[in-house]
Amino acid sequence: METNLKGKVALVTGGGRDIGGDIARALAAEGAVVAVNYSRSRDEAEAVVTSIEAGGGKAKAYQADISDNAQVKAMIAAVTADFGTVDILVNNAGYVKYQPFVDSTPQDWKQQIDVCLYGAINCCHEVAPLMIAQNSGRIINLVGDSSRIGEANLALAAAARGGTIALGKSLAREFGRNNVTVNTVSLGLIETSHSDPEFLEKNREKIVKAYPLRRIGRPDDIAPMVTFLASETSSWVTGQVISVNGGFCMV
Repeated sequence: METNLKGKVALVTGGGRDIGGDIARALAAEGAVVAVNYSRSRDEAEAVVTSIEAGGGKAKAYQADISDNAQVKAMIAAVTADFGTVDILVNNAGYVKYQPFVDSTPQDWKQQIDVCLYGAINCCHEVAPLMIAQNSGRIINLVGDSSRIGEANLALAAAARGGTIALGKSLAREFGRNNVTVNTVSLGLIETSHSDPEFLEKNREKIVKAYPLRRIGRPDDIAPMVTFLASETSSWVTGQVISVNGGFCMV
């Protein structure tokens, strides 16, 4: 399968570690120049850049809180000043707070919706004119399966990511005539540096029973699908929600 991305410029939000870091490295391995976005994890983002450069690739880290439209505008301006355009946008960054809905506060609602939904809106709104002007582009949104099937204690994140799914489908219809595809990758539970190791070890046996493949996901399970959707091989795939979840959700 041909996934050569040589000459393409990719922006990965939340690209400093875990899933985002693996995606950034995978896109770079296919030849893309990668803009690695981070909000607070500067050292981790710079480490991803260093690892890409060590492998012969090209990357640069850019700080921006994606929930802030002004910061996103400044970041896209900086990326285009450095590399000319953005061909691939991966909306990976997110903020999730696991808690009962009745214990949540308006501040909890705002934080999760601002990052998970408004963050994607901000980034799409800034890169869309570039992609439309060049008559090509790839937008890939990452969400959790809770956004499709619901999950206790994740109501706010599910609601925000459900909005992201709807955003992607609508933009796919709007931008298709400009050869811009928009797809969503829906994830099951991925074990990352954010995971609570004590909780996972205590509940691992119970958790994996919900997965036909009988294991929790890893960050490197996600990057191959994102790379495919970023490539010309996927040129007739748009408006889709594609599961990479070990079989957890099959709708």
